[in-house]
Amino acid sequence: MKIPRSPYDVLVNVVGICSLGGTTLWLLTVWNRISDHIPVHYDLRGHVDRMAGKDSLWVLLAVSWVMFLALSVVERFPQIWNTGVQVTEKNQEKVYRTLKNMLGTLKMIIAVLFSYLVFQSAFGGDLPPQFLPLFLLVTLGSLAFFLVRLIRLK
Repeated sequence: MKIPRSPYDVLVNVVGICSLGGTTLWLLTVWNRISDHIPVHYDLRGHVDRMAGKDSLWVLLAVSWVMFLALSVVERFPQIWNTGVQVTEKNQEKVYRTLKNMLGTLKMIIAVLFSYLVFQSAFGGDLPPQFLPLFLLVTLGSLAFFLVRLIRLK
């Protein structure tokens, strides 16, 4: 089944691509001004607890692009999704639309999160103490929101 693009699909994809594309361009532009050693790991309070070479920023950015693109591919094939509910002719469109929105939202969250981590690491600072709880709330909260919507479609 082909799921038509909605304005929401376009929005989350534009935000994700702009976030990752902008981060890539920014990194290329400021590369020579970034310190040779940058933070690459943070403890639960957001304090730097491990440093590495600045080349690790490219790894972080590459991982974010791979995750974004992989989710984009999965998003195009609803027949491979494990919906968690029985898909019938009556609920098929709504179930697949809900899951497509969930995947798009996750793509956008991943893109924005990884872009933020690239910037934060490049500047060499600690993460704000509320970063981890906020990240978990946004990610798990959006998953919970879409899963509840999906369950209601039974």
